[in-house]
Amino acid sequence: MSHIDEQTRVEQISDWYLREQLDFDKRLIGFRYQSLKPHLQGPEGLELGPAEGEMTQFLLQDFARLTSVEGSGDLLANIPDAPNLLKVHALFEDFEPDSQFNTIVMEHILEHIDEPVALLQRAKQWLAPGGKILAGVPNGNSIHRLVAVKMGLLKHSCELNKRDYALGHRRVYTPETFRQDLEASGLCIAEMGGVFFKPVSNQQIQENWNQEMIQGFYELGKDFPEYAAELYAVCELP
Repeated sequence: MSHIDEQTRVEQISDWYLREQLDFDKRLIGFRYQSLKPHLQGPEGLELGPAEGEMTQFLLQDFARLTSVEGSGDLLANIPDAPNLLKVHALFEDFEPDSQFNTIVMEHILEHIDEPVALLQRAKQWLAPGGKILAGVPNGNSIHRLVAVKMGLLKHSCELNKRDYALGHRRVYTPETFRQDLEASGLCIAEMGGVFFKPVSNQQIQENWNQEMIQGFYELGKDFPEYAAELYAVCELP
């Protein structure tokens, strides 16, 4: 895909985050942050693909300076300014940092981009000594996807569904394929985990579940990472 086509694609997808995102989608981002928080180390942080800044607001607490790189100008404009926030409007392929980072957060990025391994290899070069890359992706082995196969809604658990297309996903990872891409980039995986045990869709959870249920299924996801809604990995340089 050409550079211009990719920029157009990014801008088109941005509308979903501003118009279609559910309150529970945002709650899930909070849970993803809680899972990553023990691994965040400053003072310099890099966030790739902040969208409209739902996780950015949390990450700002953890870094003396946070650089957030977003391909959509509309989404970037929705992120509130902060004294320790540097907002950069660029495709990841064009981003050239002027310093290194102690932590690079790549949450829900790898399923969107054309060449995930190539991006991971680039990001490795931006790490300060002892730095970490924290990557997160939706899980094809999530219980809600496995049951969708049993119901005949999906041919296989990693088939792109209507929501995947709306979000511009190019692939759905499993724990195995996620690990393969991380290791193919030359990173060492220090830890992998799962976030939220999700038996039904986000829409169904938002409409029918109370806060106690939501919190309980977040805790359950820690016990069944292979089948959780989201996967995360803590990666280091060899």
